[in-house]
Amino acid sequence: MAVLQYVFAIAFATTSSARAAEPPMKAIVIHEYGGPEVLKYEDVPRPDPKDDQILVRVIAAGVNPVDGMIRSGMFAKYEKAVFPMIPGADIAGVVEKVGSKVTKFKPGDPVFAYVTLKNSGGYAEYALMTEHEAAPKPNSLTYVEAAAVPVVALTAWQALIDTAKLSHGQTVLIHGGSGGVGTFAIQMAKARGAKVIATASTVRRGKERRIHRHTRSPDRSGRVE
Repeated sequence: MAVLQYVFAIAFATTSSARAAEPPMKAIVIHEYGGPEVLKYEDVPRPDPKDDQILVRVIAAGVNPVDGMIRSGMFAKYEKAVFPMIPGADIAGVVEKVGSKVTKFKPGDPVFAYVTLKNSGGYAEYALMTEHEAAPKPNSLTYVEAAAVPVVALTAWQALIDTAKLSHGQTVLIHGGSGGVGTFAIQMAKARGAKVIATASTVRRGKERRIHRHTRSPDRSGRVE
């Protein structure tokens, strides 16, 4: 019995020491559903990637309307969150560490990614993801610009391509063409050879026209200019 107690004591001490050795990081953490007041700036252990994961040092993180919906508990009836939780799905940064089975990335690679909250969110100094959830950051984009891409671009793709099966010669009406999803939807539809008609509020019409000069944009009265 004394020997077993000694072994358990050594094992516990080793585990505690390993946990204590984990370097901390700063993160925005929520411990319960609620308004913006539940967002807490805290020190948390820096995650360590599993064999099929990469650890990215976050340089920029995107903020999306869905982040507030998740924080408020809007989707709680479909999937309960595991608290504490780090929110944020869009990130761009530099690969810090890779798992043993990762083949697409190496430390130092600039990437942008859609982060699933089951691993760790993007509102932190470091974030975990599988290599399939990340992509090389284009040289033409800054880290801030790249962090604004994943959620809105994926949403546009799923709506137009995966669901609607948009093809050459079809006509598509895109509401909110100057928003995050709309800007990508317009470009994707044009790239597929579709005719695009988009709507936007008067104050944002200039942005939409810059996206594509030939897009016809009705104003709130229904007129098309």
